[in-house]
Amino acid sequence: MRGGQPRYSCLPIETALTLALVFSLRLRQMEGSLTSVLQLTGLDLAVPHHATLSRRASLWRSSDRRQSRPVSRNEPVHVLIDSTGAEVYGAGQWLEEKHDTNSRRTWRKLHLALDADSGEIIAHVMTDQDTGNGSQVEPLLGQIDTPIRQITPDGAYGGKPTYNDVIKHGADAVVVIPPRNNAINCSDTETASQRDRHIAAINTGGRMKWQAATCHGKRSLVETAIVGHRLRPRSFRTQQTEVAIGCTVLNRMLASERPKSVRCKPPTT
Repeated sequence: MRGGQPRYSCLPIETALTLALVFSLRLRQMEGSLTSVLQLTGLDLAVPHHATLSRRASLWRSSDRRQSRPVSRNEPVHVLIDSTGAEVYGAGQWLEEKHDTNSRRTWRKLHLALDADSGEIIAHVMTDQDTGNGSQVEPLLGQIDTPIRQITPDGAYGGKPTYNDVIKHGADAVVVIPPRNNAINCSDTETASQRDRHIAAINTGGRMKWQAATCHGKRSLVETAIVGHRLRPRSFRTQQTEVAIGCTVLNRMLASERPKSVRCKPPTT
């Protein structure tokens, strides 16, 4: 009812949307599944209608951005940044398959920032397909509360604006962006910039040695956090909700399923 008080708090809405995403259920299917579960458990509780779930999904706000990170951890983090494309899937694609026609696909671009040590997604931003990668560094850093020790983005995030955004967030942060093969020094000051130092290190010891020295190989961990390339909602706001819930689900799975390896001492004879 427009203007009335909501019947359901954010928690049951978030729970239903999370289960629907984890088990790949449509909202109508999720409504039926929750009804069945409550009947089996003997609980006399009302289940949100699928239309209510759809409407509340466009208004949902994340209540906790950092649910899996220990509260006591305040040391600087090594941030990995990369982006991927997510296709917006609609009913029109079924007609394209049926009639063998092609049309311009609609994509969203998802920018992710990961903690290199824990693998947790600590920031995310979704934009349209035409938005440049470098412009999203500042929004990603704005979601990170802890100090940054090093930031390792993909080469597509290279450019002076990226270095400036990182310096604004933390003057001591190290920026590791692979320069192009034909990159040249552009610093006109006596003190070489971070980019110029990377170019000099590559020219001296080679790119592979530079990657090992700067831990640039950890950037591939971002790809392990990408488990899907398709968005089901139609509206942009609801798509943002699905992405936010998906990141929360991945962080919870990582926190509960990640193995803890310890060194075993060999038995003494």
